[in-house]
Amino acid sequence: MNTIFSFARLSALLIKEFIQMRRDRITFGMMLGVPLLQLVLFGYAINNDPKSLPAALVATSNDNYTRAIVSALQMTGYYRFDHVVQSEAEAEALMANGTVSFVVTIPADFARRVDSGNNPQILIEADATDPAVASGAISTLGTVAQRALLREQGKQAEFAVQEQSQLDVVVHKRYNPEAISQYNIVPGLLGVILQMTMVMMTSIALTRETERGTMENLLAMPASPVEIMLGKVLPYLAVGAVQVAVVLVASKLLFAIPFQGSLLLLLSAILIFVLSLVLLGYTISTIARTQMQALQLTFFFFLPSILLSGFMFPYRGMPGWAQVFGEIFPLTHFLRITRGVMLKGADFAAISGEVFALCFFVALFAGLALFRFRRTLD
Repeated sequence: MNTIFSFARLSALLIKEFIQMRRDRITFGMMLGVPLLQLVLFGYAINNDPKSLPAALVATSNDNYTRAIVSALQMTGYYRFDHVVQSEAEAEALMANGTVSFVVTIPADFARRVDSGNNPQILIEADATDPAVASGAISTLGTVAQRALLREQGKQAEFAVQEQSQLDVVVHKRYNPEAISQYNIVPGLLGVILQMTMVMMTSIALTRETERGTMENLLAMPASPVEIMLGKVLPYLAVGAVQVAVVLVASKLLFAIPFQGSLLLLLSAILIFVLSLVLLGYTISTIARTQMQALQLTFFFFLPSILLSGFMFPYRGMPGWAQVFGEIFPLTHFLRITRGVMLKGADFAAISGEVFALCFFVALFAGLALFRFRRTLD
């Protein structure tokens, strides 16, 4: 018998490995699912030039010049006027809670100034918390509005002469006027770091007990599933608190990130977010049989949440189906909270919808974890 190499022995080992791979359905699913997920997300959902951005119009008159400019802005494909308001306070509230990305203000005396040639102005306010979202839309403003106004006056032939003096478009980049990318990225990193560590550590909470053979002792304890779950997840809240302190201090000292809102409000939202993450990790640990499977499921959740939450790519730039899909991830809602509180100074009323969404995730993941908890090793 050949003791160095044997095709028969090699074939037997290969057959054994394929059988084992087939039995490990989670690993086999990851090998097929992750590449397909990446192809779909990067191919269809990611877009660095957002179009159809929600905008609010503040206009106290409905003259033909106003209609022409609004129509021209919509025709660019960048603006979608979903809201027509009568006061600046209403528009401010819409921008603060992230409902709109732009506010276009056309004064009541706009038509009179146009007819008299008295330096007509319009104001465009852009939510610049994510510089990539506003850049393309802002770059088209001046020329588009100018041509629309001249066309409405029947002065297309005089465009070249009057282009520089006919209309004054004033652009205000709100919350991040210098378009500093760190102002957008660093607050988002808080959520990404917490998600990566909290879900990963708690996802192996029960599977580690099974692999070490100590699960029998845990099940034999006179403890209810709720007590076991809390005993597993609460220690990681302390770990999350340390990470939050490190990131917030570093964001201020190293990157000079402005903090406009309430620290207590932000910390309260962080607590709810971290609780939802550790409960999600615990739910994963009730599904996985091994620590490797737990880590694979964590990665399968982590990848789409990073791509679809608005952290790496503009959320408004994704197609409608991808935005709907992105709403199922806690990170999406947390990013809106952190950027809203830190950069916009948003109050609870402005972020209440996102906070309630995080509370829903806490209840959902807790219910799933308790439902999936097994009192036996079968």
